[in-house]
Amino acid sequence: MTERIGIGYDVHRFVKGRKLFLGGVEIPHAKGLEGHSDADAVLHALCDAILGALGKGDIGEYFPDTDPRYKGISSLELLQKIYQMATAAGYRVANVDTIIIAQEPNIKNYKKQMGVHIARILSLKEERVNIKATTHEGLGCIGRAEGIAAQAAVLLVQDKRPKR
Repeated sequence: MTERIGIGYDVHRFVKGRKLFLGGVEIPHAKGLEGHSDADAVLHALCDAILGALGKGDIGEYFPDTDPRYKGISSLELLQKIYQMATAAGYRVANVDTIIIAQEPNIKNYKKQMGVHIARILSLKEERVNIKATTHEGLGCIGRAEGIAAQAAVLLVQDKRPKR
């Protein structure tokens, strides 16, 4: 099979006393996201999308929240490890599409920087990474600004480029 599609989803609640990271970017906000790692919901959803395309389960199977090695780890590192799994299996990422669902903060000024980080890790041109954002229109826990959710889709293609 030369093409494989995966989707991912992640959600984290806000907590005081933590920095907020989304797409590998630190975003000024009164609260951060609760989690064992840096709790970057965007990158966690992207990791799950890649793993899904590979048919390799989910991020918790590789980086369990019970393992002290991953306490506070940057999700950029986790994404790098997951991408290495894809390349070892003979695939490369063709494109990424993400959506961040957050009532707050407004992340429009950070989307480009997120795309730069993701493109760098996945060896992509920036135009192959799309970051979208929406609110939850005041509905549910996300709408009450209790946390942030993210979804990601990824297309993997068989890497037929010559090895260097």
